[in-house]
Amino acid sequence: MAGVEAPVAVRPLTQADARRIVEVYTQARNTPDLGLLDAIFHPDVVVYDCGSPEVLRGLETLKAYYRQSHAGLPDLAFEFGEPVVGGDRMATRWTLRGTHRGNLRGLPATGRTVAVTGQVIDRVVDGKVVEEWVDYDTAGLLRQLGFALVAPAGAPAP
Repeated sequence: MAGVEAPVAVRPLTQADARRIVEVYTQARNTPDLGLLDAIFHPDVVVYDCGSPEVLRGLETLKAYYRQSHAGLPDLAFEFGEPVVGGDRMATRWTLRGTHRGNLRGLPATGRTVAVTGQVIDRVVDGKVVEEWVDYDTAGLLRQLGFALVAPAGAPAP
């Protein structure tokens, strides 16, 4: 973790650990019961999410970020593929579906249904995620919601 001594694993990450993390995460996000995340995320987790302008530092910050997702997509549902494990990391492909019925991080409700696919790489120490990298098609999500990407004023024409 940037600027902080990163935890070191006492026991190796197993496929069973990875499946448990995915199962708990899915339940926490789809119910939503974000308190369940305490079982799978280190309190000082650091998350690099392509949809966030800032690095998300700490589990409480991550939960607040997720609450914004739930406010904008109250029926959101995640589906995950089988996690792939290597060393202290796991990678998982996911699909999120939901209906944009509320404010989604500053985007007013459109009533449109979205489906977004992405992937996540987690570094896991002793069964808890300590670092996470999340990538998905943010431009595609905006298009599905009906928003247009506009070049900044003064930008050269393509």
